[in-house]
Amino acid sequence: MNSRLHVPLGLPAPILAFILGLILSGAMTTGPVAADDDAPATPDGVPTYIVKDGQVDKGTYNGFRRFHSVCHTCHGFDASGSSFAPPLVDSLKRLDYDQFKEVVINGRQNQGATGDKVMPSFGLDPNVVMHLDDIYRYLKARADGALPGGRPQRLGG
Repeated sequence: MNSRLHVPLGLPAPILAFILGLILSGAMTTGPVAADDDAPATPDGVPTYIVKDGQVDKGTYNGFRRFHSVCHTCHGFDASGSSFAPPLVDSLKRLDYDQFKEVVINGRQNQGATGDKVMPSFGLDPNVVMHLDDIYRYLKARADGALPGGRPQRLGG
């Protein structure tokens, strides 16, 4: 598993201190996450989801909430894409967990037929970084076809 975290050079000291604090607190993890009932993971530590009768685990539900608070403005409602950004329900069929983290944390710039396409870095946004595993769970469930569009219901809630 790739556990590199790229921190842009030349950042102001308070921002570097914030990033270091996230890393040291464990909130900004780059390795496997311990699995429990609220945070399912594969045996090799990759976040996964639970969908039963249309209801989802707590982490996947949180990923839905976080995605719709930050990401949907560009990637479209239910991760179905927009004129600004691709559908993540398709992207997560190709990207593995480490590639997903790399793009979200560090951003990406591609040359397209209509000009530059830029995914900004969210490596300094605690609303994204601290919930990255849950966002991945939600998007992976959507990409795998296990979760239809719309607001999911939480298991047991």
